[in-house]
Amino acid sequence: MKIDTKYFGEIEVDDNKIIHFENGIMGFEEYKDYTLLYDIESEKRPFFSWLQCVTEKGLAFPVVNPLNVIKDYDPVVEDALLEPLGELKDEDIVLLVLATIPQNVRETSVNMKAPVIINAANGRAIQVILEKGDYKIKHKIIEDISKES
Repeated sequence: MKIDTKYFGEIEVDDNKIIHFENGIMGFEEYKDYTLLYDIESEKRPFFSWLQCVTEKGLAFPVVNPLNVIKDYDPVVEDALLEPLGELKDEDIVLLVLATIPQNVRETSVNMKAPVIINAANGRAIQVILEKGDYKIKHKIIEDISKES
C-alpha cells in the first residue's frame, strides 16, 4: 500500500505493517490505522520514531520506547483493557509513549501516563490511561537522556 507521509514523502508500506487502533488515539478517535516509521539509513534504531496515520498525511506522532526514558518503567494495565489486542504474548508486546517536541527542544516531554500498547503478532493497538503508578503526562526527558550519555 502506498501512503503519503508528513516527513518521509510517499512510501510503500506492507499491509502487515499497519497498526489498527479500534478506538483510535485519544483526541484522534476517527483515525484508526497507522504505521511506525523511522530513518532506516541510521546504523541503530533512533530514539524517536513516528506513528504515522496511513489515511491522513499530516497526522504523525513522535513516539519513544519508554524504557529508553525510564529503565524501570512498568505500567500496570488491567487485563480487561488488553482484550482488544487479542492473544498477547510477552515477545509480541510493543510499548510506546507519545512525545511532544516544542520549539525549545530542552522542554521535550513524553506522556508516560498514557502508553500505546501494540500486539506485533496481529497489528492491533490501544492507548490506555494508567490508573496505577506515579507516571506523568509531561515527563521531561532531557535529564533522563543526559544521565544515559
